[in-house]
Amino acid sequence: MKLATLRNGTRDGQLAVVSRDLRLAAWAEDVVAGLSTLQALLDDWEELSPKVARIAAELNEVSEGGRRAPFATFDFDPGQAMAPLPRAYQWADGSAYVNHVELVRRARGAEMPQSFWTDPLMYQGGSDTFLGPREDIVVADEAFGIDLEGEVAVVTGDVPMGLASGDAEGCIRLLMLVNDVSLRNLIPGELAKGFGFFHGKPSTAFGPVAVTPDEFGPAWRDAKVHLPLEAAINGRALGHPNAGRDMTFSFADLIAHASKTRRLAAGTIIGSGTVSNKGPDGGPGKPVAEGGAGYTCLAEVRTIETIVAGKPTTPFLSFGDMVRLDMRDATGLSIFGAIEQKVVRYPGA
Repeated sequence: MKLATLRNGTRDGQLAVVSRDLRLAAWAEDVVAGLSTLQALLDDWEELSPKVARIAAELNEVSEGGRRAPFATFDFDPGQAMAPLPRAYQWADGSAYVNHVELVRRARGAEMPQSFWTDPLMYQGGSDTFLGPREDIVVADEAFGIDLEGEVAVVTGDVPMGLASGDAEGCIRLLMLVNDVSLRNLIPGELAKGFGFFHGKPSTAFGPVAVTPDEFGPAWRDAKVHLPLEAAINGRALGHPNAGRDMTFSFADLIAHASKTRRLAAGTIIGSGTVSNKGPDGGPGKPVAEGGAGYTCLAEVRTIETIVAGKPTTPFLSFGDMVRLDMRDATGLSIFGAIEQKVVRYPGA
């Protein structure tokens, strides 16, 4: 099933069930009394999700022209979507594509610890002001080094402390498309303090709908999504690396890592980190213009330019730029709906 949170004038929006083709929607509360938010569904998943799944199945039949809905439906408008979880109890972003980590560190002359291949990197980000798929990326200064980061994330149910990776996939409730916006020029100074990200990681954006793993069919296996993630800037393709390829740590691995010393509450979001593929020769990936899979962030473009030519030539994002992220199934159908955001100057700057 596919789920969206639509604007209704409140902080947490209203939960809607969306058809597989993203054409139609229905309010969950119209069928399941009292179910108004996605967090409420996650809190009582075992009891409520079968009821919501029945709504989704009927909605899919209606959208495909097979029957008339036994409940009210309306056209789904991604422009009215908030982040599926407009605010969450926890947002922990991993770095499952170690190829990306290795390239970025190599460009700045930092050694790559061997442990990075066996022990995932993860940071805890802000989860109080997530952005919807059409909300602007608001930044005070272009000099901060504005960048997109195309990712996939999972939303968990309750996870016990110390859960083994082999048991963690069963805790995955939903998947989402992510733009983990980064302010690259602020990050090195923050990391130099030895205490992690803060200013360099502003509000994160999510795609219009969250989807259950079964929506991916055979593309969901080994707790990974084996589909390309498409990234574009101002209508020009930046890349389409496959999210299942070169993913060193699966989502099950990331959940197990996050739960090492704590329980995770239902509604915890865990990101994959920037989707990144190696080149066919095992080296850095190549740009789309050269027949490669390209990239989902500008930092990786600039990193490879630095490695090859000694310095980066591609600028970070500027005010007015449009960013687009999407993921399609084998038939070309958008799974999450696209993230489409404009970079704008903060009016108070």
